[in-house]
Amino acid sequence: MTRSRAPASSGSPRFGVARVISKRGLASRAQACEWVRQARVRVNGQLVYDPEFPVRQDLDEIHIEGLDAAPQARIVLMLNKPRGLVTTTRDERGRDTVYSCLEGAGLPWLAPVGRLDKASEGLLLFSNDPVWAARITSPDTGPLKTYHVQIDRIPDAPLMAALVAGVDVDAEQLRCHAARLLRAGAKHAWLEIVLDEGRNRQIRRLLEALNLSVLRLVRVAIGPLALGALPKGAWRRLDDDELAML
Repeated sequence: MTRSRAPASSGSPRFGVARVISKRGLASRAQACEWVRQARVRVNGQLVYDPEFPVRQDLDEIHIEGLDAAPQARIVLMLNKPRGLVTTTRDERGRDTVYSCLEGAGLPWLAPVGRLDKASEGLLLFSNDPVWAARITSPDTGPLKTYHVQIDRIPDAPLMAALVAGVDVDAEQLRCHAARLLRAGAKHAWLEIVLDEGRNRQIRRLLEALNLSVLRLVRVAIGPLALGALPKGAWRRLDDDELAML
């Protein structure tokens, strides 16, 4: 069998073919690698077998067996994630994933933009554009994320100040960008917490370090984009104005 060889060198920047397929919004990098290994991908008519086969992104022609490999228009949708779903394409433990909310909709490949853990709810974005998604999730370029969090006691002023000042947890400083009390009952309270970065389970770990238990955690906004009245488990596509806001 004749194996593919890299094309002759030129001044055009080159990237691995699996990466280019992913950047075109056709599949995840892992899925693109699998297509290459299944001998479904041709570059300029030549069958390739190496996911890292170098491709000039805007010059070389890519063909995927059974699929239109042209760059796809950006799609972004928002989901009101229910509690109990994991944010992953497939779960090795067999748990229900956020994709169960999108089944039967005839959507192209989409990936979650950031994550919400299994016990968390609220606004979760999906997109087929990994470059755009990286800008949204980056602490340097991404918008602030706003959460409403129910805790198991009534916070005092020093505790609220500590949320913003931060605490050290396992040699990592955890803090929030802003925090305020929304409402309080006899034993529980709701806080509004704003993050400017998205570390793993950041709010839960921060509150736990301050001896607070989280009863509910709902992401209600990403930048100026609010969850609004979208029903639990429902989704909708963002329009051009909403994309411009982000």
